[in-house]
Amino acid sequence: MEPLDSYLPYLLNRAGARIATAFGEEVRPLGATLQMWRVLAALRERDGRRMGDLSATTSIEVSTLTRLVDAMEAKGVVARRRAADDARAIVLFVTPAGRRLTQRIVPIAERYEQVALAGFSDAEAERLKAALRRLYANMDGLRAD
Repeated sequence: MEPLDSYLPYLLNRAGARIATAFGEEVRPLGATLQMWRVLAALRERDGRRMGDLSATTSIEVSTLTRLVDAMEAKGVVARRRAADDARAIVLFVTPAGRRLTQRIVPIAERYEQVALAGFSDAEAERLKAALRRLYANMDGLRAD
């Protein structure tokens, strides 16, 4: 067996955990968490998402996401509404307070990306991101087993 630090899942987890832990500690004084940031960032990209779409985009399980959204709604940073095209569906929107929080977190997220990609050319950074998206999609192959 190869050394642990040559095992791809270990390397991905190690890098992700280091970023996630530090980022979480930095946004905590703002009243946010890493998972809250994922939701806010996804809604910044496209407001009015359904919970299922938000779950897939953020990689947060629906049951966990429901509790998270409950807490975010209590903080006043998001609001649930009925979908215009389907009254049975719930969509999530960022409130003005949520937009203000997002604006405070964006520079932190951008700095983390700059630090993580230090020494990478723009082309290398784009190739890395493309490779990670591909790797993520490849993991759908496990479902076929």
